[in-house]
Amino acid sequence: MPAPPQSPPDPCVMVIFGASGDLTFRKLVPALFQLFRDDRLPPCFALVGYGRQPLSDGDFRARLRDGITRFAPDRWSDAAWARFSPNIHYLQGSYDGREGGFDRLRTRLSQMQKECGAGDNAMFYLATPPAAYQPIIRGLAEAGLERSVHGWRRILVEKPFGSDLASAQELNRALLAVFRERQIFRIDHYLGKETVQNILMLRFANSIFEPLWNQKYIDHVQITAAEAIGAEDRAGYYDATGALRDMVQNHLLQLLMLVAMEPPVELDAESVRDEKAKVLRALRPWRGEFGTEVVRGQYSAGEIAGEPVVGYRQEKGVPPDSRTETFVALRVFLDNWRWAEVPFFLRTGKRLPKQATEIAIVFKRTPHSLFAKSTGQDVPPPNVLVLRIQPNEGIALRFEVKAPGPGVHLQPVVMDFPYDSSLGRHAPTAYETLLLDALRGDGTLFTRRDEVEYAWRALEPLLAVWSHDASTLHLYAAGTWGPPAADRLIGASGRAWRCP
Repeated sequence: MPAPPQSPPDPCVMVIFGASGDLTFRKLVPALFQLFRDDRLPPCFALVGYGRQPLSDGDFRARLRDGITRFAPDRWSDAAWARFSPNIHYLQGSYDGREGGFDRLRTRLSQMQKECGAGDNAMFYLATPPAAYQPIIRGLAEAGLERSVHGWRRILVEKPFGSDLASAQELNRALLAVFRERQIFRIDHYLGKETVQNILMLRFANSIFEPLWNQKYIDHVQITAAEAIGAEDRAGYYDATGALRDMVQNHLLQLLMLVAMEPPVELDAESVRDEKAKVLRALRPWRGEFGTEVVRGQYSAGEIAGEPVVGYRQEKGVPPDSRTETFVALRVFLDNWRWAEVPFFLRTGKRLPKQATEIAIVFKRTPHSLFAKSTGQDVPPPNVLVLRIQPNEGIALRFEVKAPGPGVHLQPVVMDFPYDSSLGRHAPTAYETLLLDALRGDGTLFTRRDEVEYAWRALEPLLAVWSHDASTLHLYAAGTWGPPAADRLIGASGRAWRCP
């Protein structure tokens, strides 16, 4: 069945700060170009790239064209580019407002809004290093660009959203001093992935799942985000950040919220985000004894797919005595009615055997085996529902059946639903989804102020201990699934990690 048609968003001008950076080049403009090809952008749409490099409009367009052909070659069309590119412009300026950059931007916006019929609507995308966020916000306010007389203004902020609770609160205060919460779109690109959005549909559109989605039937939940790559060219950023800040505070906690939240009253932004925030409020706080609840690790030399790789401290740009974690495993509990005493095991790491992000819902075993005498087996293994986020997006359910032949022998089988091939449609990229929602003013897939601050508040005790306790760092060989301590963390309760 084809998707229901949606009207395009309002005409507008989009300004990307950090226009000469990799995010614009690799992700944002390829996504906008695909939206244009799919007739999902407004008929009157213009793009202004704002950056510190001196580029002409032609130079900027050539760079963007190269990005689309390199990183999204299947989306390229000469004819579409000929129609899309004339409305792309570039403006050089500093992020702190010196040299009149924001005044020139105001003039350029006014001209373009008249030329392309975009009215008074403008959207600002902060695709810059985090240090530039607050200067840009102040510059927009001083130039009067946060206000519109006959339209709207919106601002999109990329992660990382702060590096701890205090910095996140400071950034929120800076944003809310200039914009209202409904104008602010904080991006976590995981929320734009089709299979992440599908968590809500799976739970709340199917009566066979939701009645079982609680502590009576679910034994535990595992959320894994594994990467085979190392620090690579992000070493400078990553060593100051680490796995807890880079992955757990945003991506993994967002997946936890979607799995554990209560049904919203409606499928609108505020109702969904209200229920997500309640999950973080229910997180059981750590009391200071982290040995059985949290494991942090750092990869040493090893092999990935048969190829030798160096350890983290030997990576270019990483200090030889770095104590930054590249792996984190946690056991968390939610103190609420639905999830009382159900453990959630979260793990993420670099230089693991493969790239894989998944959520595994592990159901309780049957209370008694009817087949023990005939099969020689104890209670059969548990049913598992797996939501594959990336790659090979899909859903799989494992259950037991009788093996063919005489006698009674149980055999596990898997019912597998591959997302793309089963539905017969190409899934949009995360940035296509998020940009289109922001243009429409729909904040459902964006994080709200309280979500961000609750997440940081939950992790503050760990950051405080790790800042001065070097003994908590476990080494693991590249190409393995993390340090043995992570296996002990889950194994202490008689459970084991899945291999995605």
